[in-house]
Amino acid sequence: MNILRRLPLYRLLALIGAALAIGVSLTAIALAGGSGPTPPAKPLAQAVHDALGAGPVQGFSASVKLTDGLLEGANLAGGAGGGGSGSSTGSLTSNPLLTGGEGRLWVSANGHVRLELQAEKGDTQVLYDGTTVELYDASTNTLYRYTPATSSGWTSYAPLGKAAKPADTAAHEIPSVAKIEEAITKIKKHANLSGATPTDVGGKAAYTVRVSPQETGSLIGGAELSFDASNGLPLRAAVYSSAASAPVIELAAGEVSYEPVSESEVSFTPPSSAKIVELKPPAGGAAHKGPASPTHKQPNVTSHGHGLSSVWVLEEKTTGKVSSKSLEGLPKVKINGVSASELQTALGTVLSFERGGVSYVLAGAVPPKDVEAIARGL
Repeated sequence: MNILRRLPLYRLLALIGAALAIGVSLTAIALAGGSGPTPPAKPLAQAVHDALGAGPVQGFSASVKLTDGLLEGANLAGGAGGGGSGSSTGSLTSNPLLTGGEGRLWVSANGHVRLELQAEKGDTQVLYDGTTVELYDASTNTLYRYTPATSSGWTSYAPLGKAAKPADTAAHEIPSVAKIEEAITKIKKHANLSGATPTDVGGKAAYTVRVSPQETGSLIGGAELSFDASNGLPLRAAVYSSAASAPVIELAAGEVSYEPVSESEVSFTPPSSAKIVELKPPAGGAAHKGPASPTHKQPNVTSHGHGLSSVWVLEEKTTGKVSSKSLEGLPKVKINGVSASELQTALGTVLSFERGGVSYVLAGAVPPKDVEAIARGL
């Protein structure tokens, strides 16, 4: 986790934006509210079973529009040290991953993905080749690359159903309606789950499902997913905050095609002058989970609260090389007399400060006041 503190603010937020974009784009979102047909009404379990039973498509491509309000209203240039147009935080205003934009999405049959978003200062590319995630930011001519260790459990994602053959094919058989109903019952013990609402998504007959937390206190309001009634491909996804009715993040597409996508369409070669930044997992293994004890060489991670309203605390001895100045573009708040950097988003809060040779990073899907209260009690 120490890598997060070492990243400059712009790189940290760009990485967050890339993670969000690749997660949403892998669901192959399409524009809702068209004038196409709607499917017949079905129970959720039956709709899921029928969709999973359809044959795989040859590819997916579409024009896209990303709406991203995660940092809307966040004062990224309000901290000490400025952050004007010439700073790294100033360039955030032109990055479509963090502010929204339009472009195109391609997904090949083997699960390779390319998302291209256009901006005045240059396009942004997000790519996934089955093992590695890459983000190219044309405004800074920088390519960020992340390849998780094989022991992390990262596996190739093939949304179109043509990945490498699994070792245990029986485990990948289409579940029965009864099994799906059993899974739905388990989900409903922990979250609110709607039925399959017939709808038209980008001219395609689809079903929309909404899931939302039963508990209160967090900024997570829920999520919606629409999937093609004929082939099971997700066609719309949106994430909501509990503080607003409009989605915080939504990737919408039109001109959907299920024709084959070539490898050249999901590939991208950055300029030879591009700066390459390799993002690596932190050395020394996973963080230690348990009571805070800054004498450990590995950082300690503890949680305060319950469920989605929990606040997680990472505590680690400083080495003299790590400094909160890397987050100088963020607004500052006082925590027991110490200056702390605070990132406020529509879905949560991140707080970072150092005290007595120990660095602290707190994060939670809660308002700033809740995170600050935990920080003052450390």
